[in-house]
Amino acid sequence: MSQPVMQTDFPGLKLMARGKVRDIYDLGETLLLVTSDRISAFDVIMNEPIPDKGFVLTQISAYWFRQMEDIVKNHIISTDVADFPAECQPYADILKGRSMWVKKAKPLPAECIVRGYVSGSGWKDYKASGAICGIQLPAGLKESDRLPEPIFTPSTKAELGTHDENVSFETMADLCGRELAEQARDFTLRIYSRARDLADQKGIIIADTKFEFGVFDGELIIIDECMTPDSSRFWPKEQYAPGGAQPSFDKQFLRDYLETLDWGKTAPAPPLPAEIIEKTAEKYRDALFKITGIRV
Repeated sequence: MSQPVMQTDFPGLKLMARGKVRDIYDLGETLLLVTSDRISAFDVIMNEPIPDKGFVLTQISAYWFRQMEDIVKNHIISTDVADFPAECQPYADILKGRSMWVKKAKPLPAECIVRGYVSGSGWKDYKASGAICGIQLPAGLKESDRLPEPIFTPSTKAELGTHDENVSFETMADLCGRELAEQARDFTLRIYSRARDLADQKGIIIADTKFEFGVFDGELIIIDECMTPDSSRFWPKEQYAPGGAQPSFDKQFLRDYLETLDWGKTAPAPPLPAEIIEKTAEKYRDALFKITGIRV
C-alpha cells in the first residue's frame, strides 16, 4: 500500500482545476489527470483520504475504456508514466498507477446517467411519482428491482460543493445540441449494456453509472472516468435481494454511515473513524480485484 495522496502540487506544472477527486494539469495540447485519494459524499469532500483509492479508480477506468474502444473512442493517450512528457517525470513516483495522460477535449455541459435498477434517488423519485426523472415506469417495482430496460437520465454538472440537477433529455439537447445529445445517449446505453453483461460474469451487478463525454477533433469521445466505484453502484451478485438497499462495493457504504450522523450534508465534513476509512478502502480494492484481477 502506497502513501495516501490527498492532493498534488507539482511545481513546474500548471494546475488547471482541482475537482472532488482529480487534480487536472494543463500540459498545453494535452492534460494530465491525477486521481487523488480524496472521497466526497453528498458533494462534500471528506477530510481524510481513502488509501489506494486513486490507484483503484485509475485502473478500473483504464480497464473499461479498453473494453469499450469499438463503441466509442476515449481520451487516454497513455497510463504508463514512462510515456508522459518530460516535465511530468520528476513526479513519476506519485503519478505511477494513479494518473492518465489524456487528450484535451471540450466537455459536454451535462453528465450522462444510466440506470438499470431502481435505487438511490431513483427509488425516492419512483415511490413519489411512479417515474424516475420523468420517465414513467411499470407499477409495483420494489427497491433495487431490475428495470425492464436501462433508462437514460442526464443531469447538469454543478459547481464544486453544489448538487447536480437531473434534467430531461430535451433540456440536455438544448444544452449540448440535439445531435451530440443523441450520440451521447446512445453511447451511454450501449456501454452500460455491455459492461453490465461483463460485470455479471464477474459477480458484480452495475446498478447505475454516469459518464462524461467531450468533443475532440470534431468527434464525441468518452472522458474523465469509466464505471468506477465513485461513479457507479456496484452490488455483489450473490447477495442480490430486491426489496431493500443492497450491500455494495462503492461509496454507498460511506454514505450510509454519514446518514447515521447528525450532519447537514454541507461542509465542513465530519471526521471519519479509522474503521470506516479502512472498510471503504477494502470495498474499493475488492471492486478492483473482481473487475480487473489486479490486487493492491
